[in-house]
Amino acid sequence: MCEMDLKKAYLLDFYGDVLTERKKEVLDMYYNEDLSLAEIAEQIGISRQGVRDLIKKAEEEIFFLEEKLGLAQKMSALRRHSENMLNLAKTAPLPKEVMLEVEEIAKIIK
Repeated sequence: MCEMDLKKAYLLDFYGDVLTERKKEVLDMYYNEDLSLAEIAEQIGISRQGVRDLIKKAEEEIFFLEEKLGLAQKMSALRRHSENMLNLAKTAPLPKEVMLEVEEIAKIIK
């Protein structure tokens, strides 16, 4: 899977629930199950071009949502900062209860 496809699959995780059930299902089959357009068309009973159109429309929607809301980008940054915080906390002399709290926060964010 190419980097752009990974990004689309990641965005599907964030915004899939706001898509119609059909669009979400098609994107899931295409990006997460790695089915071809023909395989998806056969499973849902529409043409290959119909599947392609659904994928394009759904992709436009999730990219629009990410552009406006930025949730996936914010979550990536939060995870990155959480990992940095945990690494710094491991090297600093912190009280045990503070270290436990830092570890708990890092677990929640992952």
